[in-house]
Amino acid sequence: MGKKIIITAELEELSWAELSEEDQVLLTEAKKISESAYAPYSNFLVGAAALLNSGLVLKSNNQENVSFPVGVCAERSLLGYAGANHAEDPVKKLAIVAKRRGEKVWATVSPCGLCRQTISEVEMRFDQPIILLILKPNGNVIKVPGIQSLLPFKFEDLNG
Repeated sequence: MGKKIIITAELEELSWAELSEEDQVLLTEAKKISESAYAPYSNFLVGAAALLNSGLVLKSNNQENVSFPVGVCAERSLLGYAGANHAEDPVKKLAIVAKRRGEKVWATVSPCGLCRQTISEVEMRFDQPIILLILKPNGNVIKVPGIQSLLPFKFEDLNG
């Protein structure tokens, strides 16, 4: 008889007031950068802000292309920039926000599969989890302790 494998994840939902000042600043920066996303096809604006271990905050947004598969998500754009320009400074936290152009209410969005695997790769590179902060429409924030919670059977786990 086969063995049952049960995978669970613990996420935390916090109100804005419960967030640290550091987390509030990171989410605010993600909101600001989302406004300049290049999203003429989907009109879905995504912003991401990363806090590096050094305290430096980096920001990026999604960049679309008429050939949809070659667009770049905000998270991957940001992590690629961080890796290229701050190769020895690990990402500590990553805030993600999204909304439709012209709407006031933020949408709940979590990293896509490509972004999840990219986050996993960065975590492995530095042997350090990346805390994810995901803004919800009601203003609360989902705090994820690391990509393992969103990607429990990662590509690199297949031989373990």
